[in-house]
Amino acid sequence: MSAINVLVIGVGPHTRLNHLPTLAAAQEAGLAGTLTGIDLPHVASKRVEYGTSCRPRQMPVIAVEAFPASRSGLPHRVRRVLDDVVAREQVGAVLVATEPSVHMPYALWAIQRGLPVLLDKPLTVHPGASTDPVAAMAIADDFDTLLDAYRRACQRDPRMVVSVLSQRRWHPAFRTMRELVAEVAEVTNCPITSIQSSHGDGQWRLPDELVDISYHGFDRGYGKASHSGYHHFDTVPWLLAAGESPGKEIDEVEVHAACTRPVDSLAQLTVADHERLVPGFAARNPYSAADLEQLTAGFGEIDVFLNVAYRSHGRMMTLASSNLAHSTFSQRNILHPDTSGLYKGNGRIGQETHIVQQGPFQALHLHVLQTLHGAQEGIDPTEAGGADHVALHVFRNNRLRPDWERHRTLHFADLVQGAGPAAVLPTQRSARAGAITEFLTHLTSSTPRTELTSDLTDHRRSARLMAAAYLSMAHRFTSGRSVTARLDFHRLPNLATDRTLTALGAVR
Repeated sequence: MSAINVLVIGVGPHTRLNHLPTLAAAQEAGLAGTLTGIDLPHVASKRVEYGTSCRPRQMPVIAVEAFPASRSGLPHRVRRVLDDVVAREQVGAVLVATEPSVHMPYALWAIQRGLPVLLDKPLTVHPGASTDPVAAMAIADDFDTLLDAYRRACQRDPRMVVSVLSQRRWHPAFRTMRELVAEVAEVTNCPITSIQSSHGDGQWRLPDELVDISYHGFDRGYGKASHSGYHHFDTVPWLLAAGESPGKEIDEVEVHAACTRPVDSLAQLTVADHERLVPGFAARNPYSAADLEQLTAGFGEIDVFLNVAYRSHGRMMTLASSNLAHSTFSQRNILHPDTSGLYKGNGRIGQETHIVQQGPFQALHLHVLQTLHGAQEGIDPTEAGGADHVALHVFRNNRLRPDWERHRTLHFADLVQGAGPAAVLPTQRSARAGAITEFLTHLTSSTPRTELTSDLTDHRRSARLMAAAYLSMAHRFTSGRSVTARLDFHRLPNLATDRTLTALGAVR
């Protein structure tokens, strides 16, 4: 097949930093044809340049009007613009990378049109998800709606595909972990018995920026769990599935969430603290402590810690924790953020760990750490001492199985998968590029859908885990009580809308 013309819906900082370089490379490789952007008028009015200095490119961006995020379908005027672009540019695929509260209408439009979709994470989210139980529930319902539309589209055209860009599925360290879990499960029939995951991105958002900077902010009633939390909501069930076996399939999950919101953050480091610590802040800040408390009253989560129990036939199969935080170690030392608006750079330092226990047989410790804020400082992550430090420690019971190695450590070079230009490095950037490349390669080579790494049908658990986390947060916000959310967690998705998501009483 010929190169695929791609419609890129949403061309903000995330797309420009993460997607356009890979799409430029795909154009060079003959996988992608023309690129056409869709965004709001204030974005469409400015030139969008991408590519390399040797071969600069410019992407036309078509303006569409903003519409309420509560809509499940596109307004007629927006649909008409998109339909015209698809016909005029002979679009063959759609990348949805908008603000996530409008993922649903754009993705649903593309699926119903029979256009293959690469859907950025999270699948969907709704304003007020962490403060309104109904909005939290809608995340689970959205998946059912998308799945139903996807299956109908596949009946019309078996070549139809929807892939979810949850890039850790392509990351060599995570792929290796999953293979190691499956290997031990095959020998022992032991699932993952516990998993501890954490992610911190070192974002230091000053008090006035909580109100004034909306991009990747908290003013829509959601926060960290939507910004990057979906990676963990997806990665953990994906790892657990590698250890499941007949009779030990997870069918239910309980989630208890505790989170900090801006009002809590402003108690941890007060306005007065910031005035003392940050030169120039007092002169810039127009808000008093009382102003900020009132203005941020319904804002979403900054940090959220989850206790999770995975059950099989009523029995506890896996205990887990997922700790997701913006407020972690940072290297920020400037008053005014650069043009990325705190999305990247500005001293942000990533910390991610996963500790997996597989009964008495295996323990995996993955540490993905940054010591510098990466590309913004011109650091080559593949070089020793670079920005990304990756180590996967593998422990096995070699007294029981002498053919097992007691301990080994896999570093950056050990985890690189593939060779030459197609190699996937153990970095988020390279893994994300692998997701886009796989999607376009599938469309141009007609490889079976079963070979896709992240097909939509495999994201039911991820969506429901995210919904449960928000449901627990929202019930606590509205009732003031500690609440656990329980939901059905069967792996195979159903066409019928499943409304088994419920909230339990206070947890002591």
